Amino acid sequence: MRIAIIDRGRCKPTKCGLLCQRMCPRVRSGDETIVVDGLTKKPVIMEDLCIGCGICVTRCPFNAIIITNTPEEVGVLTYQYGKNGFRLYGLPIPKSGNVVGILGVNGIGKSTALKILSNQLKPNLGELGKELEWSEIIERYRGNEVQNYLRKLASGEAKTVYKPQYVDALTKMEGTVKDLLSKVSKDWKSVAKELELEKVLGREAKTLGGGELQRLAIAIVLLRDVDLYFFDEPTSHLDISQRLKTAKIIRRLSESGKSVIVVEHDLMVLDYISDYIHIVYGVKAAFGVMSQLKNTRVGINEYLAGWLRNENVRIRANEIKFEETGTSKFESSDLLCEYPQIKKKYKEFELSVDSGKIYKGSVIGILGPNATGKTTMMRILVGDEKNDGEKTDLRLKISYKPQYLKPVDKTVREVLSAATKDLYKGHYKTGILEPFELEALFDHNVSELSGGELQRVAIAECLSRDADIYFLDEPSAYLDVEQRLIAAKAIRRKMENEKRSAMVIDHDIGFVDYISDRIMVFSGEPSVSGRAKAPAGLRDGMNKFLTGMDITFRRDEETKRPRANKPGSQKDKEQRSKGEYYYN
Repeated sequence: MRIAIIDRGRCKPTKCGLLCQRMCPRVRSGDETIVVDGLTKKPVIMEDLCIGCGICVTRCPFNAIIITNTPEEVGVLTYQYGKNGFRLYGLPIPKSGNVVGILGVNGIGKSTALKILSNQLKPNLGELGKELEWSEIIERYRGNEVQNYLRKLASGEAKTVYKPQYVDALTKMEGTVKDLLSKVSKDWKSVAKELELEKVLGREAKTLGGGELQRLAIAIVLLRDVDLYFFDEPTSHLDISQRLKTAKIIRRLSESGKSVIVVEHDLMVLDYISDYIHIVYGVKAAFGVMSQLKNTRVGINEYLAGWLRNENVRIRANEIKFEETGTSKFESSDLLCEYPQIKKKYKEFELSVDSGKIYKGSVIGILGPNATGKTTMMRILVGDEKNDGEKTDLRLKISYKPQYLKPVDKTVREVLSAATKDLYKGHYKTGILEPFELEALFDHNVSELSGGELQRVAIAECLSRDADIYFLDEPSAYLDVEQRLIAAKAIRRKMENEKRSAMVIDHDIGFVDYISDRIMVFSGEPSVSGRAKAPAGLRDGMNKFLTGMDITFRRDEETKRPRANKPGSQKDKEQRSKGEYYYN
């Protein structure tokens, strides 16, 4: 079935003069294939008349149109966002006593599915302009396992709570953290302690940072006594330690017999937390299809392979492969530079980092809790902060992508053109523009981009500069699973092929594992003190870090991706007995 999607936000008919309508061959022959909505003055594509020539897609100057075909078997059309709007087919299946994960790229309908199951959005089955009775919706799902749940939802039997993707709404709530938690439950203290909220109990919610807001939102959800818990991206803004703690706490819900559904982009966390997963596939911003329920390991491996066996659907042209890049000891005599011991003392925080060496063609991954000085060290090395001790001028050409991105009033084309003269050369297109999907954003103003789009542009801008060493602070933030692995591959390929060097701070262990030759591990008391030794080999560094996190890792036999062992499992016990927390 052919569907036509128009992004109403990007569509600007007053600027293009309805170019899609003027260029459509069916319109020029007299058919009303593209008409103008009298209220919005924007185009509407009549899908039953569209021949799929793609002329409107290629000629639209704002990349606002998608014409695509859905697979033959897509299940029930659950929800459609208006005429020429995004469509979601199927729904995830809650499982009592289990955590069900949802995996898919951004803009594919994961949050929409959660909003429907948590009764925030009522299915319209693609029938626009009228509100359906629950009996009609339930009948449409006859023979589907989710039908029983929909009956409970319609009758009010199903008690649910939803942790949204964006937690900024909490800043609009009046009261301290303690006030908000105590309103939900009188037994809030143990949850506050587990989620490390004790130090901010007296602070107003509107003063909290991203990670603190995330933990507060999770705590509020955990304190509710309901049948089904929904967590939409619960680990964003959290450091690795907090991600693992959060995953363990959420798993405990299922062990008590509750149903849990989680959307998550950190592949390691999703693997660790879930018993089953659904893969959502389709065309980003056009339509999403919910796969059958799959065993977590099988589902993630099929997602990486790009082929869903039971559905007989290819969701990606290329397989995503993990390589055992750093399991052996990194060796190189091609020294780029040495940096001195770093010491920095503020009024309430003190940092100490041992001196170390950086080699050409290598990537140093940097791990550790938030507020232990990782960003401060990087800012000292790039020259944005001064070292209290020896001068740290590396005497190198440096390119830096900071943690917090500031949108500028320029187009993506202008930003990248200022960073490189290679913008229109073939190698730049295949190495940067195509992996990061940037050509479609060329004429978009950077200030109007989403978080994920802005991050891709920032990484590309950093890698586009001619430099000896590249510093990237949390490049995986706001990216989905696929985009994270693509970014890791692009960074690694540039360093290896051009004999450049990189230092990368990130909280996604899979990302750091994929990209790194050596590891720096930060420790200390957050917001009080931080310390780090010189970079160590990947195995030694990861072993030290995982020992501190009290979690063991193995490699998946099929895909070679890192997997966290379930606590108390045979593999977990075996690796702990050998002191090998990282890939036995």
